[in-house]
Amino acid sequence: MANTVKIHRVFSAPPERLYRAFLEPAAIAKWNAPHGFVVHIDHMDAREGGSYKMSFINFGTGTAHSFGGTYLELVPNERIVSTDRFDDPNLPGEMTMTYTFHGVSCGTELHITQEGLPEVISPEACHVGWQQSLDLLALLVEPDIPDAD
Repeated sequence: MANTVKIHRVFSAPPERLYRAFLEPAAIAKWNAPHGFVVHIDHMDAREGGSYKMSFINFGTGTAHSFGGTYLELVPNERIVSTDRFDDPNLPGEMTMTYTFHGVSCGTELHITQEGLPEVISPEACHVGWQQSLDLLALLVEPDIPDAD
């Protein structure tokens, strides 16, 4: 489908660390927005049937793009399925986001499927944004920092 984006990446971090990074507000605020944007989390109720609301804010202009959705499926350390809808009427429709986490010999294989992307957002631009965000995610989840004694 033209309005579906699929991303694949392997991280040198365990599945449970990646799974948490997709559900903890402080972690999401650290990695989820592409370069030039910051994230504001309005609320996050990370449970099946729970909802979330957040905004990507253009740091240069202050313009915000708010969106939110509902968690449809949460399988700890394996899978997250949620809906996603922009508040902007120029970005209509509801997307379905599916994240799967699979442990591999060197860490975790992540697959992202974003279905129902609004027509005005090019899949290529979406790929660029995801790659920037996933670079930031790697900086969060890959370091293995021991607790201080």
